[in-house]
Formats: sequence, C-alpha cells, structure tokens
Amino acid sequence: MKIATWNINGVKARIDTVREWLGESQPDIACFQEIKSVDENFPRQAIEDLGYNLETHGQKGFNGVALLSKRPLEDVQRGIPGDDSDEQARYIEASVSTDAGALRFGCLYLPNGNPLGTEKFPYKISWMDRLIEHTKMRLAEETPFILLGDYNVIPDPIDAARPEVWSEDALFQPISRQNFRALINLGMTETVRACTEAPETYTFWDYQAGAWQKNNGIRIDHILLSPQATDKLNGCGIDKHVRGWDKPSDHVPVWVDLAA
Repeated sequence: MKIATWNINGVKARIDTVREWLGESQPDIACFQEIKSVDENFPRQAIEDLGYNLETHGQKGFNGVALLSKRPLEDVQRGIPGDDSDEQARYIEASVSTDAGALRFGCLYLPNGNPLGTEKFPYKISWMDRLIEHTKMRLAEETPFILLGDYNVIPDPIDAARPEVWSEDALFQPISRQNFRALINLGMTETVRACTEAPETYTFWDYQAGAWQKNNGIRIDHILLSPQATDKLNGCGIDKHVRGWDKPSDHVPVWVDLAA
C-alpha cells in the first residue's frame, strides 16, 4: 500500500498537476495540505473520476486539508482536539480497512509560526502540544497509525541547504524542533530518515531567488509511523521531479510503501 503526502498549494491552481501526479504515482492513499478551498468548492469530480474516495476539511483562501483513498474512508475526524476556539482547517483523520486490519491516518498542516514575536508562534507551539497529546491517545489504541503532512519544521541542520539563514525562522527554532522530537520520542518512526541519511534530501524549494535551480531546499514534509505501522514499512521516497513540472507547488510529494 502506497501512502503519500503533498502540500499542493491551492487545488484550483494545481488540479491538472494533481491529476497528472495521481496518474503517475498511483498512491492508494494521499493526503493534501493547503487546498485553499471550502469543501463545497473543492473539484471533487476531478479526483473521484480517478477512482478515489475523498474527504476534505476546507477553509476559504487559506489552509485546508484533504484525504484521498482508493478504499472507503471511515470514522472521519476533523480538527485536533484541545481547543474548541481553533477554527483553522489544519487536520483531518480517518481509518481505512484492509485485509490485514484497519489503518488510521492523520493528515496535518502544522502552523508556520512566522513572524516570530507575534501570536502566530505561540499558536504553532500550542498546536504542536495538542498534536502530541492526540498522538499519545492514538498510540494507546495500538492500531497502525500514520501521521503525515506539512509539519513546517526543519528537524536538523542536514535538512536545509543553508541552515544558517533559518536561524530566526519559526521552522527552525529550538522549541519547534524539540516538539518534533518529542512527537517522535513517543514511539513514532520518521520514515525518510529511517530510509536514508543522505544530505540534500529536501521536500520544499521556495519560488524566489532560484531556490529550485540552486537546490536551495529544506525538508519540512514528514511521515511518522506508529510501531505497528513501522512493522509494515517496506520503503519510502520523495518525488522530487514534480517540482520541475509546469505550475508546480513549492512542495513535492513524500510517500511510504507499507505491507497491508
């Protein structure tokens, strides 16, 4: 079973690219972030025509996440528990039944947190705290759990072409990285680094200053697996070539292959 995550940076602007990638990659499950669309305006038919079931958690012009699956999506949950006042559409979760049992998937678009010194950074950290608590609950269920998406965290200096330029950015702050490690230390496996320690392993290249052409990238899109899901891990990869397509997102898909 191939499971992928991709920050598509606007479904309306990227629908042709999305359809091309889905046709090429053929993921069994895909999680999209930054769909930038309310649920009723999401181009459902263009996705469903490719054989996918679809659930969205949208927001006008900003944020928004979506789950796609060739199998039925069950027990759908929208939003991270812990703050009823949070209206930002950043999380959607569902289960999929397989011959070997159920798998649970959480698709997240973690807050960016910039600029530092504004309310956006405390919101990022409190959101991560809620994510950690929610993950503890899922791990206690001992069902294979996959937590994937745009984390907006650069875990280590090796995950940036020029780590020094990110020192004052919310993505590379010590507490952001500490919370990411706390999530992993619950017992989750960070799949890309489980598969490779290679430098220049990136998932995002800015549109400005020739970042793509210079390979000035960062790695902020991650797939974390619970111990039960890690037992099924066959491999993983990054579809870097998609960044070179016409009208690309500034992120590229990341995927895992699980026995299911």
